[in-house]
Amino acid sequence: MNWSATIEQTLLTTKANIARFQGQFPHVSHGDGKYQLVNHTDWTEGFWAGILWLSYEYSKDPDIHDAAVQSVRSFQERLQQESHLQHHDIGFLYSLSAMAGWIVEQNEDARETALQAADLLLKRWRPSAQIIQAWSPEGDPENGGRIIIDCLMNLPLLYWASEQTGDPHYAAIARIHADKSRRFLVRGDGSSYHTFYFDPQTGDSIRGGTHQGFRDGSTWSRGQAWGIYGFALAYRYLREPYFLDTAKQLARYFMDHVPEDLVAYWDFDAPQQPGEPRDSSASAIAACGMLELAQHLDESDPERASFQEFAEQSVISMANGYFTAGSTEEEGFLRHGSYFVRGGISPDDFVIWGDYFFLEALMRLDGRSPGYWYERSL
Repeated sequence: MNWSATIEQTLLTTKANIARFQGQFPHVSHGDGKYQLVNHTDWTEGFWAGILWLSYEYSKDPDIHDAAVQSVRSFQERLQQESHLQHHDIGFLYSLSAMAGWIVEQNEDARETALQAADLLLKRWRPSAQIIQAWSPEGDPENGGRIIIDCLMNLPLLYWASEQTGDPHYAAIARIHADKSRRFLVRGDGSSYHTFYFDPQTGDSIRGGTHQGFRDGSTWSRGQAWGIYGFALAYRYLREPYFLDTAKQLARYFMDHVPEDLVAYWDFDAPQQPGEPRDSSASAIAACGMLELAQHLDESDPERASFQEFAEQSVISMANGYFTAGSTEEEGFLRHGSYFVRGGISPDDFVIWGDYFFLEALMRLDGRSPGYWYERSL
């Protein structure tokens, strides 16, 4: 497949969207092919910033560059105001905006913003429970001892902060959280819980559960994908073999539970039948995760080729059956993403994180940027 030609099609949509969005941020669509726009009130704004930086790295288009730089400025203002940042998704927000601005352009202001964001993320650390609390303020009766698998993709901001500052505290906390996630979110067969509850005072385990999955004991496909990529990145930074083994275990389960076209249903325990919502974003995330994972396996390891091939074939399937192919009318890249199926929120729509990871996968496959989760020299 011609990866460059596919990337160039995404640029057509992105340039049309820059004019349409006027400095606001796409979140999800609601059945009409048009993105709901938000302005630093959600957890997803970083994915649009990431699309802008990836698109600029590919094209060197000055208009895309201006939009990317302006997005970072807006993230700086959000951080100064600590606006809508009472959650762990600070990593998603600032890795793909400020950290990206540093990685691409060595912009010192962007670096400082990313480090300040890492400091704010550290405030989510709960020493008694030995977790980074996902949602809500400290002491919240529902969420005070709760982790979710998505957090694994927020931890790279902390790993990176330790590298940049020489302060091991950031990475030490991230390591503890990643290890607790490995032990409690990942089940013996390689499936995963979306969330897990601990006693906030003692850290004792209580139960696994879900927020967006089919049921508490099911395997939400996007959560599984976050786990693949998150544990692969944990291995990249920490070099602990058990993180690599966990990423492989999750990847095998994902590969074994997708339908014929390799694009996942929204939950692996929901009915796997026509008419049931897919989640193309889960497959885009998993593809990036498997491409990252494959890099850390020896050439002699047969799973290296297996993960690489699966990622390539799933991206080809998405490009052929789910991609809007440069449309300037449809605002997303990737059709048939799902946000919150059980809640009836965007069950079959564009979701901006799906677009970001689809583009990241294309860039990786074209031998270009691997995204903004780590320094390029690592």
